[in-house]
Amino acid sequence: MNGGRHPVRTWFVDLGNTRLKWAHVDALRSHDVQAYAHAGSQEAGSIGTRGLDGIFADVRPGDRAWIASVAPPASTALVGSALERRGAIVVRALTQAACAGVRIAYAEPSRLGVDRFLALLAAHARGPGAWLIASVGTALTIDLLDAGGTHHGGLIAPSPTLMRAALSQRAPHLPVEGGAIVDFAADTVDALASGTILSARALIARSLRAARRRLDTTPTLLIAGGGADALCDRWRVGAERAPDLVLEGLAVYASAASAVHDG
Repeated sequence: MNGGRHPVRTWFVDLGNTRLKWAHVDALRSHDVQAYAHAGSQEAGSIGTRGLDGIFADVRPGDRAWIASVAPPASTALVGSALERRGAIVVRALTQAACAGVRIAYAEPSRLGVDRFLALLAAHARGPGAWLIASVGTALTIDLLDAGGTHHGGLIAPSPTLMRAALSQRAPHLPVEGGAIVDFAADTVDALASGTILSARALIARSLRAARRRLDTTPTLLIAGGGADALCDRWRVGAERAPDLVLEGLAVYASAASAVHDG
């Protein structure tokens, strides 16, 4: 108990390049995850300070907060400081060569983004079998995990959102949003939507075929990330959706770390 009044709770925080997501352990189990879009903050390269104390208003002294961050160091430090001001014990997740039955392919673990690492842990913990994990955020990342927990590496490409933003930077008249997915578009906005979404789908489909050849079995396709809805809309592909995959993996990571500490 915390001061004889409140139970100590565990919090999981996923700080990406465009969104902050968080949940305490019970809320994560019920998929009651909160999110805050921080892209475009007035403080370049950071999430900004306004609102963080409100975001973490339910964090109490003695709570433990596990953070996974791929955001710039300034943003990560601001979030950590906000949690510490509430009295939380803050622990940052780091990519490891092996954890919770997963062994990553990278010779230098620090070069694999912690979001991809935690997604691998979450997929392996979901159940037996091989997994192809596609996460659609700022980037599109694809990772292959076999049934034994061995990571076979992956791919990184621009997400559809980033493709459109990059095109718009070079050609400001091109819209960054909107459009329908069609085989051959008769206007620019549909052409942009179709070209970017279908490019991402094609890469995932190709990776699924390559995974089948490598493993001699068809992995379960797991799709995560903020851009997953747009990618999957009316796409006839067998896949599991996992909107909170990094937070799921963070819970697995925390459990494994606690087991080692207690042992």
